[in-house]
Amino acid sequence: MNHPKLKLAQEAIEAKGWWGAHRYLLLRRLSQLTILLLFLIGPWFGWWLVKGNLNYSLTLDVLPLADPLVLLQSLLARHVPERNAIIGALLVALFYLLVGGRAYCAWVCPVNIVTDAASALRRTWDIRGGADLPQATRYWILGLILLLAATSGGIVWELVNPVSMLPRGLLFGMGAGWLLIGGIFLFDLFVMKRGWCSHLCPVGAFYSLLGHWSLLRVSAVKREACNDCLDCFTICPEQQVIKLPLKGAKKGVGPLILSGNCTNCGRCLDVCSKDVFSFTTRRHSTLSPVETQS
Repeated sequence: MNHPKLKLAQEAIEAKGWWGAHRYLLLRRLSQLTILLLFLIGPWFGWWLVKGNLNYSLTLDVLPLADPLVLLQSLLARHVPERNAIIGALLVALFYLLVGGRAYCAWVCPVNIVTDAASALRRTWDIRGGADLPQATRYWILGLILLLAATSGGIVWELVNPVSMLPRGLLFGMGAGWLLIGGIFLFDLFVMKRGWCSHLCPVGAFYSLLGHWSLLRVSAVKREACNDCLDCFTICPEQQVIKLPLKGAKKGVGPLILSGNCTNCGRCLDVCSKDVFSFTTRRHSTLSPVETQS
């Protein structure tokens, strides 16, 4: 079906209202900013609800949470982690095994706000084309940082990890960190569409591995209602995960998105005027082997 060119999500806004077309985006921003604020209000105001950072934190002096990727690097560097770090990493890994590994990217990571802004400007200014890299590049970078930890005896990646640098910079001053964050923004805006998050970030690569087994999923449960507006494809940060579940009925492919690269951001739910997509669990769909493809 041919459609006149409309503003992204315009049909959804007309069908569901502005809130209905942006609810998951706003909820994600609330989640990201709230988590960031929890780490900042202690040093800023002395309200120590959470102590630490995204690598390791202690909530209300009781609940330890730790980044399992940092723990893995620490083990490879032959460091002996404390008991709380092990408990915290296991709790975080279990959580993302349930809700989707790359939900971390969409709902927690502060750098996602920067890359989403670049993506929005890229659409607004109609910047097309650009460089291209295999999406597997991020897995090679993940392998490299693990190798560096094993060979150097240190967690080298954390010296330049923008996910760690952004909140740390807000506390102590960004300095050269602004160059890295600004470079990621400009790279995504002018050089490569979704270049950092979808092609280079090893943190996203790590959490995508957890996402292969997660329980919470997005499903194109009403795919027969699709009117081919392409808004879901335009807005999706990992466009390759949508096509088969949405259009694979004739190939015997079920509607469930099983790729670990899905971020469970919910934007496809927002922008679809026909409510084709919804959150569900992998147990509520009949699956075919083809669906395991990324």
